[in-house]
Amino acid sequence: MNTKRVSFPNARGEQLAARLELPEDERPLAYALFAHCFTCSKDLTAAVHICRALSGRRIAVLRFDFTGIGESEGEFATTNFSSEISDLVAAARFLEREYEAPQLLIGHSLGGAAVLAAVAEIPSAKAVATIAAPFRPAHLRGMLGETAAQIEQSGQASVRIGGRDFTIRKSLLDDLEAQRPSETLAQLAAALLVLHSPRDQVVGIDNASAIYQAARHPKSFISLDPADHLLSDARDSRYAGEMIAAWADRYLILPGTLAASTLPSVVLDNRVTARTGAEGFHTEIFANGFHLVADEPVAYGGNNEGPSPYEYLLSALGACTGMTLQMYARRKSWPLAGVVVRLSHEKVHAQDCENCTESESRIDRFVREIELAGELDEAQRQRLLEIADHCPVHRTLTGEVRIETTLRKS
Repeated sequence: MNTKRVSFPNARGEQLAARLELPEDERPLAYALFAHCFTCSKDLTAAVHICRALSGRRIAVLRFDFTGIGESEGEFATTNFSSEISDLVAAARFLEREYEAPQLLIGHSLGGAAVLAAVAEIPSAKAVATIAAPFRPAHLRGMLGETAAQIEQSGQASVRIGGRDFTIRKSLLDDLEAQRPSETLAQLAAALLVLHSPRDQVVGIDNASAIYQAARHPKSFISLDPADHLLSDARDSRYAGEMIAAWADRYLILPGTLAASTLPSVVLDNRVTARTGAEGFHTEIFANGFHLVADEPVAYGGNNEGPSPYEYLLSALGACTGMTLQMYARRKSWPLAGVVVRLSHEKVHAQDCENCTESESRIDRFVREIELAGELDEAQRQRLLEIADHCPVHRTLTGEVRIETTLRKS
């Protein structure tokens, strides 16, 4: 989608690097805040997919690097769990100051525990979603193994996580131990969604159960099976994002349908936009405020996560045909109760076409079957069959088409 580079100061004045994921036309219905996992960054693939799935549903998301992580300023060794909460509050205030206060908080792993604790200091938050979050922030201590004892004895130790070295001080462990998650959840003043995979080997599914049991209603749970802790498979992170967006719609204060009278008079970019990533063929489409997905079948190197481009083309022809026939029938006051259009597409040799002259070429053949419901006589049915060939998309496909392509500077 539309990604903006932004930054904001933390409580100590250090600049935290962030990305704001916006709908393509920059007209979100609401804003959200995303907290990444321990020592991860805002650019973790799963975080990007989750945020973009939400922006596709018109929820803008700010994802940022905590102090001392990724592109953010500050020293990681001086941070603790409380400073992460402070960073989240600073991010929320930045959104409120520059855009709109966040209504939705999302946290992955330890970031999930952080957003639960931060809700009390972000009054605009109406909903919070955790992904693979530990019930007790101190769960991190157990993940450090023998290093935790070294930190207790020496005051700090270097830990290698994800191929990088991090200095962890005793103050972090002490701060984690000081948290009271049961009390925090009992007082949670927001709707809660818990997402967790039963196959998570880092933070067990029992943590999700504990979070769910401690929180009051409204609360919901979604299984992320078969995902791993980091949602390494893109399909899992996109699924998580889509589920959060669908769930949040029930709790966020939204302006309603985007009626023309409520929209800004200036449209930043009303073109159809399609974005294809570096892996596979999964393509995000943004059209007139609607989020669509295209892909290729597995046999052609895709993951079959959406219709193929040709299937969208057939869909356009089918939809236009049905609309055109209804428009014509209403103008004539004919009793057309409904239209069903079934289509298929194939490449055929040119010699199969009587009007083709290049025998070695191949042409596109669309087969369209139309079913008309209603008390129509035979003359009316035949006339509607003729009108089908006059639908705008049909005329575009069979007329002279010119496509002008330019290369945009990045």
